[in-house]
Amino acid sequence: MANGKFHLPTGRLIALAIVAGMSAGALGVYVMGAPSGNNLQVASVAEPAGNTCPARDEKTASVDAAARGEVAAMLAAKPPLSMKELAFNAPDGTPMTVADLSGKTLLINLWATWCAPCRHEMPALDQLQQDMGSEDFEVVAVNVDTGDDEKPKAFLDEIEVDALGYYRDSTLGLFNDLKRRGLAFGLPVTLLVDDEGCLLAHMNGPAEWASDDAKRLIEAAM
Repeated sequence: MANGKFHLPTGRLIALAIVAGMSAGALGVYVMGAPSGNNLQVASVAEPAGNTCPARDEKTASVDAAARGEVAAMLAAKPPLSMKELAFNAPDGTPMTVADLSGKTLLINLWATWCAPCRHEMPALDQLQQDMGSEDFEVVAVNVDTGDDEKPKAFLDEIEVDALGYYRDSTLGLFNDLKRRGLAFGLPVTLLVDDEGCLLAHMNGPAEWASDDAKRLIEAAM
């Protein structure tokens, strides 16, 4: 436990993520490939040329160099891809896309109440938002539980998460879109997206997001 937040060894958290993802069933998730460092590689899917982001080499190189320590599992996007059309619901329940948050660097995290590693890293994501959230940066934690809002909201109330907006997708459409792109195999999934909606780095599995390592990564992206 660090700074009063939950903390488990990264290897154990990733193992839990795989078990939780497989036991969920509804997502139909599976591991593709073998472990590499702290992360699990996912088979890439060819993107149409219009979905790529040109002229991001310098920024992705900075992010890649900053992906160390607690966030060493973050993989630089090669090539950077546009995430502008990723869709989910805003905290007020209205449909939105990543494009609606243009102008901000985003750490987009997909989580569910049945995913044990997601639950453990949620306080750290909340702390990161408290420490760095601004007009220029936001942690966008998107709950992907199916069904109504009762269970995820009760969980967030229980652990006293109050800095994160309640973003939501109960359809699994967001997860399946990332799976199709080769960016997701289970939960949690985290995307680092720049202020123009371009993916700079991505990660399957949890991390200690309240750490100095995580903050240096965000600063490199900004």
